[in-house]
Amino acid sequence: MSDTCNQASEFLDSVFQQTGLELRVSANASADRCLLDIDGRDAELLQIEGGALLESLQHLLTQVFGRDLPEGQRLVCDVHGFRATREAELRAMAFHAATQVRTTGAAFTFGAMSASERRIIHVALAESEDLLTESVGEGSERKLRVGLKAK
Repeated sequence: MSDTCNQASEFLDSVFQQTGLELRVSANASADRCLLDIDGRDAELLQIEGGALLESLQHLLTQVFGRDLPEGQRLVCDVHGFRATREAELRAMAFHAATQVRTTGAAFTFGAMSASERRIIHVALAESEDLLTESVGEGSERKLRVGLKAK
């Protein structure tokens, strides 16, 4: 496991300890990611409002430690499999939107979402030869639009 992954884990443990949150972090590195899996009595706090706090923690850690990760590796925070569940949800939403766009011919725009969530939808639909995905808007109001490619 990379030193950076361990440092990120220790930093997060320290934050939880200092804030009085009953959470602990276990780090697990692979070729493409440093997974910081969070567990403990206060774990559900990280899942409230679609995982907004979990997303914020991941953003903070990426800003602090991201540059020091090995090439091609990214930092991911998760709690009770929340990310996997959310990724499956987003892929299902992507395929539903694709069906709707193909059926109606009208573009579909998702509500505001984080860059990592938009990326999941972009990747899910990347192989579709007839569809185009694009991020639109600014800042925290950035959305993802799915439309038909021009023929």
